[in-house]
Amino acid sequence: MNNKTEDFTGKVAIVTGAATGIGRATAIAFAAAGAKVVVADVAAQAAEETVAAIEDAGGTARFQRTDVSDPAAVEALVALTVAWFGRLDCAYNNAGILVQERPLAEIEDEAWDRIMGVNLKGVFLCMKHEIRQMLRQGTGGAIVNCSSTVAFRTVLAASSYAATKAGVAAITRTAAAEYGPSGIRINAVAPAGIETPMLAAGLGVSEERRQAVMKTRVLRRLGAPEEAARAVLFLCSDAASYVTGHTLAVDGGVLAAP
Repeated sequence: MNNKTEDFTGKVAIVTGAATGIGRATAIAFAAAGAKVVVADVAAQAAEETVAAIEDAGGTARFQRTDVSDPAAVEALVALTVAWFGRLDCAYNNAGILVQERPLAEIEDEAWDRIMGVNLKGVFLCMKHEIRQMLRQGTGGAIVNCSSTVAFRTVLAASSYAATKAGVAAITRTAAAEYGPSGIRINAVAPAGIETPMLAAGLGVSEERRQAVMKTRVLRRLGAPEEAARAVLFLCSDAASYVTGHTLAVDGGVLAAP
């Protein structure tokens, strides 16, 4: 249901990595708030399920298969969004992967290149083409990138992932400064402990590990994808009209934990 601060009626949003998890929840939330949504992912079947969920609830969405590490694919994503819906107002650059959780000296070069290509280059490419479109429109816009709390704390065997997410936080700040004068606000969220397929894969089937992770949060629980989605919509909404260059932790208090 729409409210005064998160009414996206008449607006168009792109969500990458929207097949599952936070991306799916955010795409659904944008549509519920009135936006037309382009669902982008490499997982076609799951992404089409996101589109179906939106349409079943009375919303409007289209799917475009997009490898965010491919410059041509990202350029096509933005071009198709405009062809379908006429403009671009908001974007959540969420697509990301986690590979080879190993100490740094054991990470294979190919694995490093792959995670950099999706998590960091992918955000760069998405912002590049989203910003160009917003500049052409001349009416501003709002972009949210997906960082992580590992950008700000030490997690063993996560150096490659941490490097990408720290990079996302850094380019978010710089791009916000560069394009703020044009009315384009650029922020990031830093989720942690959100119940997504990526987290499930990381925790495995060990209930002991799950409980240990929950104890690192001051709220003593894991978060729902919808809770992270609400933070994204806030940053894209008029309620955050004076917020830019910021990375908002959505982490149950892990950064605040003693």
